[in-house]
Amino acid sequence: MPTQARVIWDQSFTGYDFGADHPMNPLRLDLTARLCEELGLFSADGVEVVNPEVPGDDLLLTVHDADYVAAVRAASADPTAADLSRGLGTEDDPAFVGMHEASARIAAGSVDVARAVWEGRAAHGVNFCGGLHHAMPGNASGFCIYNDAAIAIQWLLDHGAQKVAYVDIDVHHGDGVERMFWDDPRVLTISLHESGRMLFPGTGFPADTGGPGADGTAVNLALPPGTGDAAWLRAFHALVPALLRSFAPEVLVTQHGCDSHFLDPLAHLALSVDAQWTSYDALHALAHEVCGGRWVALGGGGYELVDVVPRAWTHLTAIAAHRPIPLDTPVPEEWRAMVRERFGRPGPTHMGDGVAEGGRVWWRSWEVGYDPEDAVDRAVMATREAVFPAHGLDIWFD
Repeated sequence: MPTQARVIWDQSFTGYDFGADHPMNPLRLDLTARLCEELGLFSADGVEVVNPEVPGDDLLLTVHDADYVAAVRAASADPTAADLSRGLGTEDDPAFVGMHEASARIAAGSVDVARAVWEGRAAHGVNFCGGLHHAMPGNASGFCIYNDAAIAIQWLLDHGAQKVAYVDIDVHHGDGVERMFWDDPRVLTISLHESGRMLFPGTGFPADTGGPGADGTAVNLALPPGTGDAAWLRAFHALVPALLRSFAPEVLVTQHGCDSHFLDPLAHLALSVDAQWTSYDALHALAHEVCGGRWVALGGGGYELVDVVPRAWTHLTAIAAHRPIPLDTPVPEEWRAMVRERFGRPGPTHMGDGVAEGGRVWWRSWEVGYDPEDAVDRAVMATREAVFPAHGLDIWFD
C-alpha cells in the first residue's frame, strides 16, 4: 500500500531566512509544523515525514540557467558578492549565507514528493516549505530563489508524464511557473490572483494564454481587490473544474499561498481560512476525479505568521492525509501557549474563522447566470472568453 501523504519537513527548513524584518519569516513554517504535530498529523498512520538532502546542480539546471545557479552559489558563500542584476541582494531577495543550500533543499523536497506520487509510493505529496513560484530561469524574484514548483513539474515531464496541470491560488500571479512552461502544451498553468494592476508582479491578465502551439494552456484570472469568500469560490469553480476535466492531466500540482486571507499584510483580497479550506478540499477531490489521486500540494506566500499560515497549511496537510480537520476544532492549548510565550499574544482559538456553514463556505454557481454588473463576474468571463474555446468549452455553460 502506498503512503497516503508524504510530507516534507525538518527544522532545518527554517534556514530559508531573509532576516527577521523580512515578510517571508521562516517562523511561519515552524508554527505550521508545530500545529501539525500538536494535532497528531505527523505521527498519524499513512503519513510519512521526510527530509531531503541538498541536490546536485543538475536538478536545478532543468529549469534555471547555469550562470544564475553560479550567481546564487557565489552570493550564498559571500552575500556581499550578490549579483543585483540577477535579483540577488535586493530588498525582496536579500542574500544570506547558505542561501543556495536552503533554496535547493526546498526544490529537492518538491521533487521528492512529485517522484513519490508519480512512482505510486505515495498517494499525495505535501511540501508547505515550497511553492516559490516567482523565481525565473535567470533571476530571483518575489522572495523566491529557485522555482521548486517548476523543477518538480519538469521532473515529471522528464520521467514520463505527458500532461501536468498546475493550479496556483496564491494572491500573486504565478508568473515564474507560467514563464517556464509558456510554450509547452503538456503543462496547463492556472493562476487565480489579485489583479496585476494593483499587486506584484504586475502580470497575469486574461489575454496571456500561452505561446505558439500552446495557446490556452496559460490561464489567468485577475481578481479585483476586496474579493471575498463567496465571490472567490464562485470564480474558482467557474474555471478550474472544467479546465482540469478537459485537459485531463496525469498529475495535479497545486500552489497554496494563503496570502489571499483578509489579514494578510501584503495584499488586498478578503478570504477566510474557511474558504481556503474549501478550495483545498475541492482541489483534492479534483485530483481524485481527474488524475487518479496523483496530487502534489505546495505552500507559497502567506505573511500573517500566527493567525493564518499555520492553520491554512495544517488544513492542507490534513486533507492530503485524508484526515480533514473540522473548521470548528479548537486550536490545541499547547500550541496557543507556545504562541503566547513567543509573541506575547494569543493565537487563534479555532481552526476556522467562524464563517463556514455546515462545514464549508458556500457560493453561487456559475450556472445560475452571469452578472455583467459584478466586477468578479466580468473578470471570470474575460478569462473564459480567452481560454475556454481552446479547450472546446462553452464560455456560458461549462
